[in-house]
Amino acid sequence: MIAADWHIDEGGGPTLHVSGDWTSLALGDAEGRLGAQAARSLVVQRLDLSALGRIDTAGALLLLRSMAPDADIDFGEREDLQRLIDLVRPALESDTAGKAGVTGVLGFFERFGRQVIGIADDAYQMLVFTGQLIVALGRTLGDPRRLRMTPLVAFMQDAGINGLPIVFIMTFFIGAVIALVGTNLLTTLGVEVFTIQLVGVAILREFGVVITAILLSGRSASSFAAQIGSMRMNQETDAMQVMGVDRFDALVIPRILAALLMMPLMTFCADIGGLAGGLLVSWVTIDISPVFFIQRTLETVDIKHFWIGMCKAPFLALIIAAAGCRHGLMVGGDVQSLGQNVTSAVVQSIFMVIMFDAIFAVIFMALDL
Repeated sequence: MIAADWHIDEGGGPTLHVSGDWTSLALGDAEGRLGAQAARSLVVQRLDLSALGRIDTAGALLLLRSMAPDADIDFGEREDLQRLIDLVRPALESDTAGKAGVTGVLGFFERFGRQVIGIADDAYQMLVFTGQLIVALGRTLGDPRRLRMTPLVAFMQDAGINGLPIVFIMTFFIGAVIALVGTNLLTTLGVEVFTIQLVGVAILREFGVVITAILLSGRSASSFAAQIGSMRMNQETDAMQVMGVDRFDALVIPRILAALLMMPLMTFCADIGGLAGGLLVSWVTIDISPVFFIQRTLETVDIKHFWIGMCKAPFLALIIAAAGCRHGLMVGGDVQSLGQNVTSAVVQSIFMVIMFDAIFAVIFMALDL
């Protein structure tokens, strides 16, 4: 091991000539000497690595900090040095951005601009993921043997069957609240019987599918992101690529199809739960018998409301599962990245559920449905 050394040639623009091994064990006092050189306000414009021995990330970071951002680097025939510099440079840029943060009004606009750029980048990544997903689904439809049935059935049970009780209970109370509020309002008008129609339309058309989608976002989107993210942290996805296994075929497609298949069933269960809650409250508060409630529902609530709610279920399932899988694949190598992406998956999926439900409402209103 040769100790790290350097000298500066100030002729024709300051050039930093390095020699020896620039590793964490061989740096010695090189960092202190370079710091003293920087204190003289001498900005290195060229870096000569022709006499460099071994180097690691610590040495590469020290060299980048000691020269101007646009300095010319002579790599010679050392292609490994160029790859190492390219690997370390983003860490230096993020560190510099954090130290040079602007405060006050300019800082606000800077943070706002960074948020806008981040949203635009996230939208671009979403489009890339959507294209890859469409291609993967096309391959699977063209060759069904690519589909892995074992994980598909497992995800159907985990995302769908195991979630039926909580979906039923949640929509049961939602239906009860709608019936209770409707009863209080309509009784003052003497038309409390219309509570049945209010519960039927609200549950079948909106609340059944929306509450199911929100619960699926909280349960399955977070689960998908955490499962795939933990595989990313353990480098299991990298191992799959080395073995020639397509990540979309193995990790994304089974989860997407499981959500698509189970969402209509969960929505139907939610409709039953919401109607049951409204029936119970109507029976207790305004003495409407269960038989009359069911008969009145069949007579006054058009079946189109049921199909409008059901037709939204597959689309919402697709965006929920896609959000969970996409953020899982975005996880880096640390726990902080895992937590951030799991949270982002849930927040983004719930936001998109509400947004697209509003879009569907406008479309159905324009179609007079």
